[in-house]
Parts: sequence; structure tokens; C-alpha cells
Amino acid sequence: MTLDQLLPPERTLFDVKGGSKKRVLEFFSTFIAQNIPSLDDQEVFSRLIGRERLGSTGVGNGVAIPHARNPHCKVPVASFIRLAEPIDFDAIDGDPVDLIFVLLVPEEAEDTHLTLLGQIAELLNDSDNRHTLRNTHSQRELHETLVDLIAQQQKA
Repeated sequence: MTLDQLLPPERTLFDVKGGSKKRVLEFFSTFIAQNIPSLDDQEVFSRLIGRERLGSTGVGNGVAIPHARNPHCKVPVASFIRLAEPIDFDAIDGDPVDLIFVLLVPEEAEDTHLTLLGQIAELLNDSDNRHTLRNTHSQRELHETLVDLIAQQQKA
């Protein structure tokens, strides 16, 4: 399974109001539970916050990759969020975050989990990719740009 298969247009969110790390994770948890009935918003939030307590998923350069295992996920679930304004995410470089790629995976998806996280990190570690994503002007453009960047990454 590839990143572009995990990211339908409706899960690419543009200019979301952030406020704080907790609010963004609550927003995502509610959003994803409304889209996938087998997921409970409180459980998703609890697992994401639990992962954050182990160490921030703010990887630097304005990027965070919150992720967690969930026993009610049958397949990996992803969402990409571009915030309207950067927020403090306790990132390793101390910079505020505005690009957030959230990943939920089945409890037993060890290799898949690590592979997908690696692909996400590689994609968002590229400064040109981050710049391109930050300069989109709509949800549709953000999604199309993200899918194009993922396709380019897969060809490389």
C-alpha cells in the first residue's frame, strides 16, 4: 500500500485552524471517526496523545507526523493537514508546525507502519516539497500537489 492510496482528497485538509497540538489531535480524531465509523474518536485521540508522551512527533522544519496503532483499523489510514497558522508542537528543532501528516495503522502492521513512516519522512524532509505544499491555494490543489510529489518520490 502506498501513501497516495491512503490519502483520498477528503482527507487532505487545507487551512485548518490549529490553536495547539492537543486541539489539532482532537480535531483529527473527531474528523477521522466521522469518516470511518469503526474508529472511536476518544480512542484515536488517546492513542495519538499516548504516542506524543513518548516523544514529540514534530520532526522539524515545520513538520509533524503523529502516528499510532489502532486495533480497530483494518488498513492504514492517513490524513494530511495544512494549518492556517503554525503551532507549537514541541518539535525537535523548536520551530512551530504547519504541515501535519497523521497515520493510523492496524495493531499488527509492523513493517507497513515503518515503511509508511519512512516514506512520509522522506517526502516532507525535502525543503522543495515543503515549500510547494505551503504555497498551494486550495484543498484540491494541496491534494493534487501531494499526490504528484508522492508519485515523483516513488519513481526516484
